Amino acid sequence: MRFVLAMLAVLGLGAALPASAQIVESNATGRATPPATTDAENLWLLDLSTGGRVTIWLRPDVAPKMVERIKGLTRQKFYDGLLFHRVIDGFMAQTGDPKGDGTGGSPLPDVEAEFNYLPHVRGAVSAARQGSAPGATAEVRTAAENSANSQFFIVFSPRLSLDKDYTVFGRVLSGMEHVDAIPRGEPPANPARILRAYIAADNPPPFTPQAATAPALPAGEKEVVLPGTAPSN
Repeated sequence: MRFVLAMLAVLGLGAALPASAQIVESNATGRATPPATTDAENLWLLDLSTGGRVTIWLRPDVAPKMVERIKGLTRQKFYDGLLFHRVIDGFMAQTGDPKGDGTGGSPLPDVEAEFNYLPHVRGAVSAARQGSAPGATAEVRTAAENSANSQFFIVFSPRLSLDKDYTVFGRVLSGMEHVDAIPRGEPPANPARILRAYIAADNPPPFTPQAATAPALPAGEKEVVLPGTAPSN
């Protein structure tokens, strides 16, 4: 089934401030304490083909199962090379599907819904799941709500109508400009991709830009290799 978001959701109110300027935590009684924004075990790093590294603050205090899934798949290199297959201007960029068309996921079981109080504001990172048609039975709705797996989306602009209907499990702390640069489309004509994904506690190397691809030579032509250099492929 295709993992989609409700297309009829209306935009939330308010200006789209930088993600790092919007982090506001409540001290409400009974809520688990979130990890520090400097806790390397809960910082997810995505190196994007759009030119830089995105740092995402993971929130195991509100979505422990989804955060555990993200960490496990990241450490298995599952996300390396995956495309942003569905990118809607003014809404969100979606990725995490190895098939690249929105129909796939990991070999692991689906993750139960962990709907929480975190809003779908700019920079929010939320789990994609199957949708259910208006008027669907409670059984169908529940199955859809519990269908998150590996796909996720990053919000460009507030979409508060998704609150408590999708599992927000993180927030962009830095590098949102690289998310903004992701080409739009369903699918994009020239999609961006996750080059590499890391958990910061694993001591990842610095961001390395994507290597340029050498242009193909016309049929019948041979590459000229200068002394002391190597062929391009």
